[in-house]
Amino acid sequence: MDSKRALCGTLAIVALTVGAMETGTATAETDTESATAVHFRSWEADAGSGEARQGVWRTDDGTTRIHRRTWRTHAKPTMVRAGAWRTPTQPEARVKRPGKARNKEIARGLLRQRAWSSGQFQCLNSLWTRESNWNHRAHNRSSGAYGIPQALPAGKMSGAGRDWRHNPATQIRWGLKYIKHRYGRPCGAWGHFRSHNWY
Repeated sequence: MDSKRALCGTLAIVALTVGAMETGTATAETDTESATAVHFRSWEADAGSGEARQGVWRTDDGTTRIHRRTWRTHAKPTMVRAGAWRTPTQPEARVKRPGKARNKEIARGLLRQRAWSSGQFQCLNSLWTRESNWNHRAHNRSSGAYGIPQALPAGKMSGAGRDWRHNPATQIRWGLKYIKHRYGRPCGAWGHFRSHNWY
């Protein structure tokens, strides 16, 4: 029995030496902070057959681990988060529609072209604020009047441009032409509106 144990011991030493030659620069340290993966190797020898193989030492008294070798690799795990991704596409900017202030600036410029005073603009401002609040999409459901000047019928403004439904400048040009032809000046149209509630 002693000779068999001695033989197995010799075989185990041989197995350890071969394992060290195979693994090269193996280390016995276990650095859980820096090591990404830790691998284990052990050997076994069968006391009956005298064969040394990877695993543990086996004796008549039981099983005893005789060696554990560790080494580190630097491979980094890849983490995939389900349902989350990035694209370089930026959200489309919202198109700004012409507002009340811009529509008023358009009207001021057209009044200056006609050499009408700032007082005439004040009358026009009062008139069209009451009519549509300078909203170029204002629509009177009961009468059908449309746009900043509240043209009735709305199709009249097509004479100033085919884009009359959505272009405030086209509506303002038409409205000023209508006022000039009917009342002479914006203050004349405003005076008529205050008396009759229409112009």
